[in-house]
Amino acid sequence: MDSHHDEGKHIKSAIGYELHVQDVMTKGVICVSKFDPVMKVADILNEKNISGLPVVDKEQRVIGIITQVDILSMIGVSREHTFKDLLKHMLGESLPARKLGDHVGDIMTSPVFSIKPNANIAEAVRIMSEKKIRRLTVANDDRVLLGIITRADILKAVINKIRS
Repeated sequence: MDSHHDEGKHIKSAIGYELHVQDVMTKGVICVSKFDPVMKVADILNEKNISGLPVVDKEQRVIGIITQVDILSMIGVSREHTFKDLLKHMLGESLPARKLGDHVGDIMTSPVFSIKPNANIAEAVRIMSEKKIRRLTVANDDRVLLGIITRADILKAVINKIRS
């Protein structure tokens, strides 16, 4: 009985190495330029119910990422702040680490962490975990954007693989 359990565990642990980023990533990603207004990005994030967008140059090379957290930092809310900090802020206390600017380039996170399309999802998970991030841009050797992979994309793919 134990050997059957161990076998199943091994099969499941191998999934991360069998699935590749290019098979799991979201393609045709909405992206923005560093010259776009922050409010345009806020509207896109809100309307599409997504949490971040890649920032590309005119050659479609990834130069950064802008997230809900970056936009919230404009009002003084940063990644490191706790719920208690946010409550204090709502009660009028100031929060440090405010990002200022009207354009994406003023507040985006750069450099951005990218992964190659032929990498396995175990590598994507490792990078996300190490860097404490929720998404990776997928780019070729010239840093041209090919897609984006999120923790949700990976979870969905793993569940589908286990069920198949």
